[in-house]
Amino acid sequence: MKTRTKQYKQRVDAALATPKLQQALHQFGDAYLLAREKAFEGFDFEQLRADVAQMKDCVLVDRQQLQEQFIANAEAAGARVFLAKTAEDANRYIADLVRERGVRLVVKSKSMASEEIHLNRAIEKTGAKALETDLGEWIIQLAGQRPSHMVMPAIHMFKEEVAELFSKQTGREEPAEIEHLVQVAREQLRQGYLEADMGISGANLAIAETGGIALVTNEGNARLATTLPKIHVALVGIEKLVPTLEDAARVLQVLPRNATGQQLTSYVSWIRGAVPCDGKAKELHIVLLDNGRGALAESDKCRDALRCIKCGACANVCPVYQSVGGHVFGHIYIGAIGIILTAFYHGLDKAAELVRACIGCRACVSVCPSRIDLEGIILHLRETLGDEEGVGAAKSLVFRKVLRNRALFHTLLRTAAKLQKPVTRGERTIRHLPLFFNSLTEWRSLPAIADKPLRDTFAAIPQQIGKPQYTVAFFAGCLNDFVYPEMGESLVKVLNRLGVRVTFPKKQNCCGVPALYSGDRETATELARQNVEALLAGSPDFIVTTCPTCTMALQRDFVDQLKDNPAWAARAEELSAKTIDVARLIHQYLDAGDVLGEVAEKVTYHDSCHLKRGAGVWQEPRALLEQSGRELVEMAHADRCCGFGGSYSFSSHPEIARRILDDKLHDIEQSGATCVAMDCPGCLLQIAGGLDNRRSKVRARHTIELLAESVGKG
Repeated sequence: MKTRTKQYKQRVDAALATPKLQQALHQFGDAYLLAREKAFEGFDFEQLRADVAQMKDCVLVDRQQLQEQFIANAEAAGARVFLAKTAEDANRYIADLVRERGVRLVVKSKSMASEEIHLNRAIEKTGAKALETDLGEWIIQLAGQRPSHMVMPAIHMFKEEVAELFSKQTGREEPAEIEHLVQVAREQLRQGYLEADMGISGANLAIAETGGIALVTNEGNARLATTLPKIHVALVGIEKLVPTLEDAARVLQVLPRNATGQQLTSYVSWIRGAVPCDGKAKELHIVLLDNGRGALAESDKCRDALRCIKCGACANVCPVYQSVGGHVFGHIYIGAIGIILTAFYHGLDKAAELVRACIGCRACVSVCPSRIDLEGIILHLRETLGDEEGVGAAKSLVFRKVLRNRALFHTLLRTAAKLQKPVTRGERTIRHLPLFFNSLTEWRSLPAIADKPLRDTFAAIPQQIGKPQYTVAFFAGCLNDFVYPEMGESLVKVLNRLGVRVTFPKKQNCCGVPALYSGDRETATELARQNVEALLAGSPDFIVTTCPTCTMALQRDFVDQLKDNPAWAARAEELSAKTIDVARLIHQYLDAGDVLGEVAEKVTYHDSCHLKRGAGVWQEPRALLEQSGRELVEMAHADRCCGFGGSYSFSSHPEIARRILDDKLHDIEQSGATCVAMDCPGCLLQIAGGLDNRRSKVRARHTIELLAESVGKG
């Protein structure tokens, strides 16, 4: 395990030290978002993906029947179908076919399934040659690499690198001009189609009612590889099954738009049965591949991953992928879906580091055309790893001995506030930590723990409200309570002016997300019970939060953790129904129009990941900021992760977090704003620390703090 982790860290460091890699992935990611938005104009994406998800769920239920129907119809049309339980079975069948037919050259169109089972190696062991004919696949074949993206295998490479590869292949210097390089590929590959004895493809769809398959491509190579050779082998994962042609059309409506931002790909090829070829019947072999898919279908927590239509969009929007690329954030399959597929197709040990590398920003969930809760499945895999490998001695001590014991946890934080004096030097900011801890402050300053937490000063905050419109319990979360108590004071000030009384349940504890995200579900569940009891004790109208991660814990995670416990399930549901982010509470239930005074300031807004993509709150803070008289200017990539991720930026992946933060700081500074607002204490820690480290004049504030400033002028 230690060797595996060390090797992974070395790959991360190498990727981060390659700025051209980040440049290529960022350029593509930015262009993709614009193209995707344009491609879905006039379409209801939420409805489209709901339809795909529903259809795929039906396939999951009826998979055995649909598989039998497909095989019967395919064989009736003249195809030969082989069901491969494992990668070895698939390779053996195809390799035996190569030998029996005397195949010397195999031309292949792009197939991630063939990468998954390492088919090229199996073919080469027979003495035959496997030639990739997809441009990207051919490039990485020449480079001796594996794909770095499921749809665009060579997305990580620049044209200069490709020109160098092609020059070695042709024996002459090839200029780094894209049009010329494409022509070189055509010339080099064309003869292969004519000489090949076998063509191998994948398939995007396998239609049960017809026994046919469909290929979705942007290059003509797939049609050449599947028609010219006398033998065609289609390697098809069993998850590609759909019931009808109508269902296939439903997938085709979203696949190109979500994969590449195209309304329609260049080629959609429908293949069914054997066809004449030089006066003889062409051989069509369909290898239906299981290789872990059956086990995935049986997993209650992970089976939704089989909804995947392999668009690759989860990588396109992933900040981790854009920082280190698919050769680091992937095994064979790439990105968030790749983490899950790797665990089931290649083993959890191969996915372990990838599971931990996910920052949990939910960008992948927001663009998934099949509505897969990718983050939720990855968290489950973390729990499984935690059960099998443990969460580490240090984390185990903190979670199980400290976090669960609220009195001990808070005593240690108060003690830390006193012990930090030598490094704070009387300030609220830590800019230099001693020894090896200094790596944490090389790229951002850190906020000091407050001398007194909010829980110790809350009772002294004056609240003069005659007859309150609502009474709310404030769930502060650890950062608001012990690091940013002034944020809680701002919340009380604003809500009081709006006729709301605020209480602070003293028995509230950490929301449990640090434990949950580290794989310690047992501790997270214990903390859920503690908080449900504490927050419902006074029968408040609402439980209000300033931290979106805490919001999602109270609204979603507690319900999941306690759903099987009869004594707690209903109470968790009650807590969930009452929990609300403070910006939504003010915007939806209170009239702030007469309370907020005009503040002349140009402000930009950073969308916290779990607030926008979890709680669905993003318009409300913007509306309140504008209501306060501020000029709101949108930064580029406003909803791109800032790189905080809790322990992600402190212990597990600080080097990736630093790279992601650099992107965010660049966008903030380019906006021209003098202030950046956000609604998450964790984002505030990350962004304010990064700005301070740069000595930037842009100030970072939580929205509730800016509203408190405005109330003071009202």
